[in-house]
Amino acid sequence: MKPKKALLIIDMQKASFKPEIERFDTHGVVSRINQLAAIFRTLDYPVIYIQHDGTGSGEFEKNTTGWENLDELIVEPNDIMIDKYVNDVFYESQLHPKLVALNINDIVVTGCATDFCVESTVQSALIKDYNITVVKDGHTTGKTPYMKGEKVVEHYNWVWTQMKPTKGTIEVKTLAEIKKNLTL
Repeated sequence: MKPKKALLIIDMQKASFKPEIERFDTHGVVSRINQLAAIFRTLDYPVIYIQHDGTGSGEFEKNTTGWENLDELIVEPNDIMIDKYVNDVFYESQLHPKLVALNINDIVVTGCATDFCVESTVQSALIKDYNITVVKDGHTTGKTPYMKGEKVVEHYNWVWTQMKPTKGTIEVKTLAEIKKNLTL
């Protein structure tokens, strides 16, 4: 069986996008995620929505409005839904077993928040020997006490280009660059 790619969409949930949390380029990121998800579905590659389940924490409580994905995201019935419980999507979730069962070694990473859940997932995938493509213009975060959200995104895009994987690969590409390499 030929290995397939999977698109990971991390924490694009309503509680992450409250009015008091200004995210960088939210509408652009959502649009690019939707475009990429449509391409993946056409190619019969899995689209995996990952939602933080903060049950018992008071935030991201499962099956509440804050836990739901943004209304602007296009979620199809055949998309895969995975719960996560900490920043790293792989920690005690069903993601790794699902990827193994689907014979997937290439993951394309998008989502929120660049400096927390996206970063933790990329680091974890590196030591699990995945071939990783981070969508350079497909992740977002808010400002920190030291940097605006745009600079945080720019910084992590650079950091990921400097990473040395164990056996897999890591690339940071724009949606336009990724689309050129995906064949319909």
